[in-house]
Amino acid sequence: MSTDQIWIKSSYSGSSGDNCVEIAIHPHSVQVRDSKGLERPALTVSPTAWSAFAARSANLRARD
Repeated sequence: MSTDQIWIKSSYSGSSGDNCVEIAIHPHSVQVRDSKGLERPALTVSPTAWSAFAARSANLRARD
């Protein structure tokens, strides 16, 4: 995994910023990691899978 990739924090990460999900977007993959476990490998998914997950999460949140 490249060390120069740009990680984006979730907007729901809270004020301390140490309890969140971060993503790094690449042309053929999206990497997902837990900010509390940076030593662990990131989960890699396809952009299609990430889009489906994000859309489903947004739909569920809108119903709350």
